[in-house]
Amino acid sequence: MQYLVIAYDNEGALEKRLAVRDAHVEGAKKLMAEGKIIQAGALIEEEKMVGSTLFVDFEDDDEINEWLSNEPYVQNGVWNMEEFQIVPVKLLPKD
Repeated sequence: MQYLVIAYDNEGALEKRLAVRDAHVEGAKKLMAEGKIIQAGALIEEEKMVGSTLFVDFEDDDEINEWLSNEPYVQNGVWNMEEFQIVPVKLLPKD
């Protein structure tokens, strides 16, 4: 099932974000190659990075939860999990 993920950063998380960004990007690229992450990018407000947005395709909640339990931005307190949003979507096919 496809989902839109909206993840705002915790207040003052920029240093944490930058410290674990390489691990986050490495994991995201792996999931993109597997077709689990369809597209991803940073949320920008007033020219500052304030979070992340992703379109993902996971089988079920267990698979999403497994991803989140291993996601560096979750493990290191970058994303504000109290405001974390996962919204089911149906994306337009590329073909």
